[in-house]
Amino acid sequence: MPETKIKIEGMSCGHCQTTVTNAISAIDGVSHVEVGLEEGQAKVMYDPEKTDIEAIKGAVVKVGYKA
Repeated sequence: MPETKIKIEGMSCGHCQTTVTNAISAIDGVSHVEVGLEEGQAKVMYDPEKTDIEAIKGAVVKVGYKA
């Protein structure tokens, strides 16, 4: 499974971090998510047959952050 890093803008607290983590984790095909608040990024492992980077970024945008 590929792992990608996605830059996320707009996170300022632990709640933001949890919101982004939950949004990405809910996507079918995502097997692991690690969101770094200080780094402003998410490391995501996913199955490319079930989802893609654009869907992951879309989930982040949907909950109010810039990816």
